[in-house]
Amino acid sequence: MPKADEPNDKALQSLDARLDAFEAKKAAEQPVRAEHERSSQDGYRLLADLIGGVLVGLGFGWLLDRFVGTQPWGMVGGLLIGMGLAIFSVVRKAAKLSAQASAEAPKEQAGEDTGGGSTAPKQKRD
Repeated sequence: MPKADEPNDKALQSLDARLDAFEAKKAAEQPVRAEHERSSQDGYRLLADLIGGVLVGLGFGWLLDRFVGTQPWGMVGGLLIGMGLAIFSVVRKAAKLSAQASAEAPKEQAGEDTGGGSTAPKQKRD
Protein backbone atom coordinates (compact mmCIF):
# COMPACT_ATOMS: atom_id res chain seq x y z
CA MET A 1 0.00 0.00 0.00
CA PRO A 2 1.53 3.42 -0.99
CA LYS A 3 2.15 5.99 1.66
CA ALA A 4 0.53 9.42 1.51
CA ASP A 5 3.92 11.16 1.62
CA GLU A 6 5.20 9.56 -1.61
CA PRO A 7 4.81 11.77 -4.73
CA ASN A 8 2.34 10.70 -7.33
CA ASP A 9 4.26 10.55 -10.64
CA LYS A 10 1.16 10.70 -12.79
CA ALA A 11 -0.10 13.84 -11.08
CA LEU A 12 3.31 15.52 -11.45
CA GLN A 13 3.52 14.60 -15.13
CA SER A 14 0.01 15.95 -15.70
CA LEU A 15 0.92 19.16 -13.89
CA ASP A 16 4.09 19.54 -15.98
CA ALA A 17 2.11 19.02 -19.19
CA ARG A 18 -0.48 21.62 -18.20
CA LEU A 19 2.26 24.07 -17.20
CA ASP A 20 4.02 23.61 -20.55
CA ALA A 21 0.74 24.16 -22.40
CA PHE A 22 0.04 27.31 -20.39
CA GLU A 23 3.52 28.72 -21.07
CA ALA A 24 3.19 27.96 -24.79
CA LYS A 25 -0.18 29.73 -24.89
CA LYS A 26 1.24 32.80 -23.14
CA ALA A 27 4.23 32.90 -25.50
CA ALA A 28 1.88 32.78 -28.51
CA GLU A 29 -0.22 35.69 -27.17
CA GLN A 30 2.79 37.94 -26.51
CA PRO A 31 3.27 39.36 -30.07
CA VAL A 32 -0.46 40.07 -30.44
CA ARG A 33 -0.58 41.91 -27.13
CA ALA A 34 2.52 43.94 -28.03
CA GLU A 35 0.91 44.98 -31.34
CA HIS A 36 -2.26 46.16 -29.57
CA GLU A 37 -0.22 48.12 -27.02
CA ARG A 38 1.80 49.81 -29.76
CA SER A 39 -1.39 50.76 -31.61
CA SER A 40 -2.94 52.33 -28.54
CA GLN A 41 0.29 54.20 -27.78
CA ASP A 42 0.27 55.63 -31.30
CA GLY A 43 -3.34 56.72 -30.88
CA TYR A 44 -2.65 58.45 -27.58
CA ARG A 45 0.40 60.15 -29.10
CA LEU A 46 -1.73 61.52 -31.96
CA LEU A 47 -4.37 62.73 -29.50
CA ALA A 48 -1.73 64.45 -27.36
CA ASP A 49 -0.29 66.17 -30.46
CA LEU A 50 -3.74 67.42 -31.42
CA ILE A 51 -4.60 68.76 -27.96
CA GLY A 52 -1.10 70.19 -27.47
CA GLY A 53 -1.21 72.06 -30.78
CA VAL A 54 -4.54 73.67 -29.91
CA LEU A 55 -3.34 74.65 -26.43
CA VAL A 56 -0.07 76.10 -27.74
CA GLY A 57 -2.00 78.15 -30.30
CA LEU A 58 -4.31 79.43 -27.57
CA GLY A 59 -1.31 80.29 -25.40
CA PHE A 60 0.38 82.30 -28.13
CA GLY A 61 -2.90 84.06 -28.89
CA TRP A 62 -3.34 84.93 -25.23
CA LEU A 63 0.20 86.33 -25.06
CA LEU A 64 -0.45 88.40 -28.17
CA ASP A 65 -3.66 89.75 -26.62
CA ARG A 66 -1.89 90.50 -23.37
CA PHE A 67 1.02 92.46 -24.81
CA VAL A 68 -0.49 94.04 -27.95
CA GLY A 69 -4.00 94.64 -26.63
CA THR A 70 -6.09 92.96 -29.33
CA GLN A 71 -8.34 91.31 -26.76
CA PRO A 72 -10.39 88.59 -28.40
CA TRP A 73 -8.70 88.41 -31.80
CA GLY A 74 -5.31 87.12 -30.71
CA MET A 75 -6.85 84.09 -29.02
CA VAL A 76 -9.20 83.48 -31.92
CA GLY A 77 -6.35 83.66 -34.40
CA GLY A 78 -4.09 81.57 -32.17
CA LEU A 79 -6.81 78.95 -31.80
CA LEU A 80 -7.34 78.74 -35.55
CA ILE A 81 -3.63 78.63 -36.37
CA GLY A 82 -2.92 76.11 -33.59
CA MET A 83 -5.80 73.89 -34.66
CA GLY A 84 -4.77 74.02 -38.31
CA LEU A 85 -1.14 73.17 -37.57
CA ALA A 86 -2.14 70.42 -35.12
CA ILE A 87 -4.49 68.80 -37.64
CA PHE A 88 -1.83 69.02 -40.36
CA SER A 89 0.74 67.41 -38.04
CA VAL A 90 -1.62 64.63 -36.90
CA VAL A 91 -2.67 63.78 -40.46
CA ARG A 92 0.97 63.63 -41.56
CA LYS A 93 1.94 61.37 -38.64
CA ALA A 94 -1.11 59.14 -39.16
CA ALA A 95 -0.22 58.71 -42.83
CA LYS A 96 3.33 57.77 -41.83
CA LEU A 97 2.06 55.22 -39.28
CA SER A 98 -0.36 53.79 -41.86
CA ALA A 99 2.45 53.40 -44.39
CA GLN A 100 4.57 51.60 -41.80
CA ALA A 101 1.69 49.28 -40.90
CA SER A 102 0.96 48.44 -44.52
CA ALA A 103 4.66 47.76 -45.16
CA GLU A 104 4.76 45.33 -42.20
CA ALA A 105 1.46 43.63 -43.10
CA PRO A 106 2.68 41.56 -46.11
CA LYS A 107 5.45 40.08 -43.98
CA GLU A 108 2.98 38.97 -41.30
CA GLN A 109 0.24 37.71 -43.63
CA ALA A 110 2.38 35.76 -46.08
CA GLY A 111 -0.28 33.42 -47.45
CA GLU A 112 -3.54 34.82 -46.15
CA ASP A 113 -6.27 36.30 -48.31
CA THR A 114 -6.91 39.84 -47.08
CA GLY A 115 -10.22 40.22 -48.85
CA GLY A 116 -11.02 42.72 -51.49
CA GLY A 117 -13.50 40.43 -53.16
CA SER A 118 -17.11 39.57 -52.67
CA THR A 119 -18.24 38.23 -49.33
CA ALA A 120 -20.94 36.12 -50.98
CA PRO A 121 -20.43 32.38 -50.79
CA LYS A 122 -19.01 30.78 -53.89
CA GLN A 123 -21.44 28.82 -56.02
CA LYS A 124 -20.82 25.49 -57.68
CA ARG A 125 -20.48 25.50 -61.42
CA ASP A 126 -21.69 22.68 -63.59
